[in-house]
Amino acid sequence: MIDGIAESGSSRVSPIGAIRPRSHVQLTGRSAEVLALEQEIDRVARSDAKVLITGESGVGKEIVARAIHSRGPRANHVFAPVNCAGLPETLLESELFGHVKGSFTGAYRDKPGKLETAHMGTIFLDEVGEMTLRMQGLLLRFLETGELQKVGADGSGRIVNVRVMVPPLRDRRDDIPVLANQFLTQFTTAGRSSILAIAPEAMKALTEYSWPGNVRELENVIERLVVTVSGSTIGVEHLSSEIRAYDPIMLRPKRERRRTVADDLYKRMIEQHESFWTAVYPLFMDREITRANVREVVRRGLEEARGNYKIVARLFNMEARDYKRFLNFLRKHDCQIPFKEYR
Repeated sequence: MIDGIAESGSSRVSPIGAIRPRSHVQLTGRSAEVLALEQEIDRVARSDAKVLITGESGVGKEIVARAIHSRGPRANHVFAPVNCAGLPETLLESELFGHVKGSFTGAYRDKPGKLETAHMGTIFLDEVGEMTLRMQGLLLRFLETGELQKVGADGSGRIVNVRVMVPPLRDRRDDIPVLANQFLTQFTTAGRSSILAIAPEAMKALTEYSWPGNVRELENVIERLVVTVSGSTIGVEHLSSEIRAYDPIMLRPKRERRRTVADDLYKRMIEQHESFWTAVYPLFMDREITRANVREVVRRGLEEARGNYKIVARLFNMEARDYKRFLNFLRKHDCQIPFKEYR
């Protein structure tokens, strides 16, 4: 399963319903991870390759897709983003592959899909993992055979694959001040705000926070501060209690950093009553969290349940029939923890 696909489009019609690329796309950051990502983007952009982009929500997958597009031979052509999670299956199929007149109720004319309108350009399929199994099958067939199958018609295309990884913000903390200042300049310029700077104590708190929502969350925080702060400097007192109260000691060792992720997931299940199958399982299968994260969640559950896995399953809001499935999942992915030490 993947989060996004940036792929070469192939069609025989002029672009409709897509957007032209931005004149300049820039990744912000100076950490080793961002520099490595920049080099990978440059390398991938030189080829006419399909690109699979994975990463947590908010890390900037579309920015990476746009950067690859803008630095490659297709830069002067269309960049067409499609939100695969925002459309029902029938509409998504038509959106991607197009349809011909009369192929279904409401199809009053032929309509090219985004795979056609991205002729000579790039299409970005965001949240492709949210597609139904049938749609994933159609997309897989397109990727494997190059055949573009419209609703009611046939087409063809060419496909190649390469992969790029995007690191979460908490793993590249050196970039947080750079991003925060960039967002500050962006929002103060647009809103004619009087804010000139972020105080050192406030910047320290921002840098130490875990940012579960990644770059998007940081951007939203800075935008909100620009609107609400009346002085010339953003101080630590202006930050939310969650950011101010965050314990930096938990962020330094990698083990403790992972525990922060596990704490968030555990809270979703215990306090918000989400099931393990919706809060933890999909993130692990999409490689957005690690085996260590899952083991830490299970450890927290065993502590609460005093070593009883059946009680853990209930704590994690699973039905009784899911107990064996839960244990099989843990064994298969080496996430099971010995229960005796918690009794």
